[in-house]
Amino acid sequence: MTAVVSDVVTALERAYPPELAEPWDAVGLVCGDPDESVDTALICVDPTEATVREAIERGAGLLVAHHPLLLRGVHGIPANDPKGRLVHRLVRNNVALLCAHTNADSADPGVSDALAEALGLSVTGPLTPSENGRTGLGRVAELPAAEPFAVFLRRVADAVPATEPGVRGAGDPDRPIRTVAVCGGAGDSFLDAAIAAGVDAYVTADLRHHPASEHLERGANVPALVDVTHWASEWPWCEQAARVIRAELAGTVDVLVSTRRTDPWTLRAGGAPVDSGRSPQ
Repeated sequence: MTAVVSDVVTALERAYPPELAEPWDAVGLVCGDPDESVDTALICVDPTEATVREAIERGAGLLVAHHPLLLRGVHGIPANDPKGRLVHRLVRNNVALLCAHTNADSADPGVSDALAEALGLSVTGPLTPSENGRTGLGRVAELPAAEPFAVFLRRVADAVPATEPGVRGAGDPDRPIRTVAVCGGAGDSFLDAAIAAGVDAYVTADLRHHPASEHLERGANVPALVDVTHWASEWPWCEQAARVIRAELAGTVDVLVSTRRTDPWTLRAGGAPVDSGRSPQ
């Protein structure tokens, strides 16, 4: 039995319905023939030069990415444009590209469930529920037992793939952590939701200086913050998506998870801990 691209698309869209995507998003098949046979699929977070090259090197007929390649409207994809070049490489090497973005974020299970699973958390519900109360962005979860924030921070660092920026924490290192909100990807727009959920800590990516600082100024009872890189927070989803394909198309498609780190930060200097409130001199 031979699978075709549309078989994989159908399996993934059943797990991550396109109608769950945010109105501004661009999800679905970007390029490729739905009727083309495929025996190998590669799952990644970012459709970049590195992951396209990996797909070609590993003989994948389909690259499944979390982030869209063409999020904003375009009027052309010339080969001398960075994104156009990737489309040309995909087409020339007979590699289809499928993107599952905010539909995978909101699905049940979705991106934040995968992050929670990697951290050893049990999910109790969405952080920002949709109308049906089951899907939505982010997740509220809990640990089997409370542990100090410093220990929890190490748990996060050990669970997500290593990146040069690493994992940052903001909060009392001795604070007991039991309930946790997680949001794969940029999540500082959900700081208020994390407070409303009454959790002890909030794990997300791309926390900006002012929102994080203003959050902490609200008092000692607001959730402690854990900031990981965008790529690292969403990489656990790749194995979740791979399991979807394996379950739906067992024995017909070999599913691989990309090992290329596409986090853009590659160098770091300094990083010594600084006492709060002290001058940097």
